Amino acid sequence: MDSALLPGFVPLNSLSGEALSQAAEQVREVPLAVGQTLFQRGDSDPTRYYLLAGQIALDAGNGTPPLLIQAGSEAARHPLARLKPRHYSAVAQTPCRIAAFDEAALDGLIAQDQTTAYEVMEFEGNDPYWMFDLLRNTAFANVPPANLRALFERFQPKPVKAGEVVVRQGDPIGDYYYLIREGHAQVARRNEAGQELVLAKLGPGDGFGEEALIAHAARNATVTMLGDGLVMCLSAADFDTLLKEPLVRKASPSEVMELIRGGHADLIDVRLTDEFKQGSLKGSFNIPLCLLRLKAGALDSRRVHILVCDSERRSSIAAFILAQRGLDARVLAGGLDALKQTGDKR
Repeated sequence: MDSALLPGFVPLNSLSGEALSQAAEQVREVPLAVGQTLFQRGDSDPTRYYLLAGQIALDAGNGTPPLLIQAGSEAARHPLARLKPRHYSAVAQTPCRIAAFDEAALDGLIAQDQTTAYEVMEFEGNDPYWMFDLLRNTAFANVPPANLRALFERFQPKPVKAGEVVVRQGDPIGDYYYLIREGHAQVARRNEAGQELVLAKLGPGDGFGEEALIAHAARNATVTMLGDGLVMCLSAADFDTLLKEPLVRKASPSEVMELIRGGHADLIDVRLTDEFKQGSLKGSFNIPLCLLRLKAGALDSRRVHILVCDSERRSSIAAFILAQRGLDARVLAGGLDALKQTGDKR
């Protein structure tokens, strides 16, 4: 649906342009023929309806004349009989077009948009658009407000040119974590045969460089700008304290068992397939760390994902990758090595 139609409705008229675009992706359009019922009095369905075109009669069922709602009127700016259970039945008097939203999803979008706008006003800085974009990034959903305030101050802009290598495979442990603010980049890795394999394309809002910082290892890929742009740089020390700590959450073996017993969690072993075949935790499945970005989109966002490796090194990187995508990810504290030391069975 065209997002330009949505500001005519309350409270969608309070949303930012970006949030309106998201709302347009959520909405579904419902056509009604004359005499067709949209909902019945007493229904408690989880849907919010707006009248786009036509006329709807709201009948209270008590013998009083129905309320006639005409598209474009003041009454049509508001949801149709929003209170639940519904106090009216809604029947089309003419051919109608209805905009239908999932109530919880729309309320969540409105809350996020208003909270973000408020927080941007609360933070100091001369670049509110950058701050607004940062707050909308799912990677920062679990970052405490105090950390966000510090992040706004610590991220430093760096103009980059087309063809410029920002990080290079094999370089020593890096000094920075990067977010692309403007432009696009390519991530590539050279294999043992000397062939360069393109792993990913990055755009505005995408981050890179975290793996070397978390693992305290050399850069494992080369990131090259595909055009002129702007990257935001965060020092390794600030990355550890302000971003890694709140996003890489750990769970003790007992906490993991409780989550598994409750049926709300999955165990993901991020070691290589050959390592996994040598033994892992019962019920776990294998997604090697090198494939996690490709397969993250298939993971259920409603579940907790417990990341497992021998130590915490690879699983911490995996947790950060999933947290960046808005998923609930936890690291098995101490990894499989800790379980071996305590004599727990794998």
